Parts: sequence; C-alpha cells; structure tokens
Amino acid sequence: LRLLAFLLLLHSLALAQQNSHPNIVVILTDQWRGQALGFLGKEKVFTPNLDALSNEGLVLTQMVANYPVCSAARAMIFSGTYPVKNKVHANANSKSAPFGVELPTDMVCWSDVLKQQGYSNGYIGKWHLDAPYRPFIPTANNKEDLAWNEWTPPHRRHGFDYWYAYNTYDFHSRPMYWDTKAQRDSFHYVDQWGPEHEADKAIDFFNNKGNVRNPNEPFSLVVSINPPHEPYNTAPAQYHEPYKNIPIDDLLTDADIPPAGTPMGNEYRRDIKNYYASITGVDAQIGRIIRALKDAKLFDNTIILVTADHGNCLGKHGEHSKNNIYEASLRIPFIICWQGKIKAGIDSSFLGSLPDIYPTLLDLAGLKKQIPGTIDGISYADYFVGRSKRRPSEQFFMGAIAYDPAEYGRSGFRGIRNADYKLAFQKKAGETMAYLFDLRNDPFELQNIYRADHPQVKLLKPRLEMLLKNYKDDFSVDD
Repeated sequence: LRLLAFLLLLHSLALAQQNSHPNIVVILTDQWRGQALGFLGKEKVFTPNLDALSNEGLVLTQMVANYPVCSAARAMIFSGTYPVKNKVHANANSKSAPFGVELPTDMVCWSDVLKQQGYSNGYIGKWHLDAPYRPFIPTANNKEDLAWNEWTPPHRRHGFDYWYAYNTYDFHSRPMYWDTKAQRDSFHYVDQWGPEHEADKAIDFFNNKGNVRNPNEPFSLVVSINPPHEPYNTAPAQYHEPYKNIPIDDLLTDADIPPAGTPMGNEYRRDIKNYYASITGVDAQIGRIIRALKDAKLFDNTIILVTADHGNCLGKHGEHSKNNIYEASLRIPFIICWQGKIKAGIDSSFLGSLPDIYPTLLDLAGLKKQIPGTIDGISYADYFVGRSKRRPSEQFFMGAIAYDPAEYGRSGFRGIRNADYKLAFQKKAGETMAYLFDLRNDPFELQNIYRADHPQVKLLKPRLEMLLKNYKDDFSVDD
C-alpha cells in the first residue's frame, strides 16, 4: 500500500509538472497572404476551420513578415532577431551557402529554451534554415547550378527531439522527409499530399504514437506546411471543388491585379483558383489538428499559433510572389488561441512583427525570466491576455538583400510601416527609389505619394534611420 501511495504521489507530481506550463503548437504555413482568410471577407477563399478558430483566438490582421522570404522569415521566428544577428539575410541555398547564410548552431532559439525547461519538442515539415553542401542530396530540387535541400543533423535541430522534416522541397504530391534517427542518405518519400501527411504525423505526436515524447512533460510542436507555396495545382480534387463554378472575374476585384494580356495578369488568372484550393486544403488539415487536440483533451492547455512565413503577390504589382515591399507580400495570417487565457477577437490595430513571437510565446508559457536579453523581439503577452495599453506603433521591414554580406547595406529594400502609411527605400542598379503609400486611403498601393517634404516622410524617415542603427544595419535611406 505504501508503494502504491508513493507511485500515485509521483504520478500526481508528474501531472502537476506537466500542467505548470502550457503546451505550444505552432502551425507555420508558406506563402499564405494575410488577406486570404474567409472570415475577413476580403477574398473569396474558403477557410471554414480558421473561420471557427478566429472566434476562439486573437486575430492580428496587420501582422507582417518583416523579411518576406522563406529562410529569413523563419530565422526571425525561431531566433527572435533580425538578419544582422541571425546571419540569415537571404534564402538558404547553394548560392548563399559560401556566405554562411544559415541559422547558426549556437543561436539560442525559443525551442532551445523550452528544451532547457523540460519540454518535449517536435518538428514536422519544412525547415529551410540549413545550407546545402556537396555532394548534394539527390533530390529533384538539387541541381549542380542551384541546390536547395539538405539534411539537418541532430546538433542543428535547436532542441527539437522529435524530427520529421526536410529543408525545402516543393513536390507537394510526393514529399520527402528525414525522421529523427535518419542519416543524411536515408530520407524517404511519401505518396500523399504533404499537408495531409503532416497533419497525420501531428496527430500521432499528440497521441504519442511510438513514444516520441515524454507524456509527463509539456510539449511544443511545430507543423511547418509547405503549401500554399507554389506549385499551386497539387491539392487533392475535393479542395478545388468550391471554386469550380465561381466566374474568374469574381476573383479579380482587387485593384492591384494587372490586366489580362500582361505576363503577371495572365499568371494571376491562371493560378488564383489553384492557390485558393491549396489554402482550403491546408485549412482542412489545420482543422484536423485542432480537432485532434480537443479529442486528446489537450486543447485547453495548449497555446496554438497559426501563421505564415510571408505572403504572395501572385502577380499583383507585377510581382511573381514575395520578397517585395507590397502588402500582399508582407501581410500574413496570425491567429493565436489559448482557451480562457488569450482574449479572443479580431484586432486590426496591433502592428505585429515576427521577432516578437519568440518572447511572447515564452512569456505566455510562464518563462519570462528565461527570455534572453540578446534578442530583438519584444513580448506582448500582456496585450494578448488582457489588452494592456503597451503595443507596437510601427513595423520595420526589409528584403531582397544580396548573398554577400559585404553588399548587405547596398542592396535590397528597407522600410517602416505604421497604421496608416508605409515608407520604403529600395536600391537597384546603384540607385535608390523611395516610396510612400497611404494605406488607409490607397490600400492597394496604386499611388506612390513620396516627396521629401511630405509630413509622413518627415515623421517616418528618422524613425527608420533609428531602427537601422539599432539593428546595426548599414543601409542608407539617402533618396
């Protein structure tokens, strides 16, 4: 009896430890623009599961990807820092590899902190923070002139114990993965649409199939889904069905879509239904993940974040996809839910940034003291929980930076965005172009109203210069 009582006590203590910190589930999608959510009513896209989640969580409609390209955005999310610190100032591939463009091993990510605090951490899907090296892995997107994919060895997984991932691979109908114990040459393919398979693996993780996590510890899980990243036509047929009878003209109401007969106008018309079908398919998998959490009685004690690494112009403004200054590229979905803790609602005033995710998640999880003082991000947990007055008044953004760090300050664009205006400077062919958009009165950014004596330029330009100085970015905003 004494032994039984002792074992029951240990079990109770383990459960108490498990419940002392919430679980964390981050669903990170790729190339999903923030305007493409059904409940917002801006685009005719079907997202019933996120529509439902928006009633249970906090929605930030003004969230941006501060560097709207895959690797750079992901590095900011995981490291809480901007590229000068985290070294990921471009996409990780074989052309950027000689310049060290990959997440440093000694960078302390939020997953490293969780690991130190006893969390079981899992990662499923796209990583894209490691550079390829020769001999390149023999996958379809690794060519001699440009390679993208690479194995992530255990010492570079930043505290993620369970690993079922790849760096980047865009063949969504037959994805490939390395599992936790796989070596570099022992990846495998799956004959299933990537988002569906990754939702399956997430559900297995929640149910602890194969004992992949410690059931007596809180867990974090990242489900990094590649679609709606191109190619857009891979979603299973049932997700295309809602769009079959919608006239194409009904999907062309935004003023920033180029006309038919132009290359980007034609591209938009060709891809928009397939893009929406991919979104609807991913939404269905997010719904499965949420239902699985509820079925496993984990939902109430789990912080759930759904977001994306960047948006997608899809031809808008003559831009193929991302890595540009426009709203369709910068804006991303952001829904965060913690039942009974995070105050639900749609917030169109909060100016969220990717580096802030790191400290906010740790703060919400009761780990405020463990947040490193070296990160750039700021915790807004108090705002998420109780709508405190403290909130950001601006967003710094950047992109299209050259691979060579010596060209860092002489390439790409930098900008600042507030609730009403966006100011940006872009360097091309040795010249600097300046842009000012009135986001409230010109939401599709059709009129560049920049002039040096504009009141908003006088307000925002010094703020941008100060942010560049703070982040040790030597980009000059000389117009």
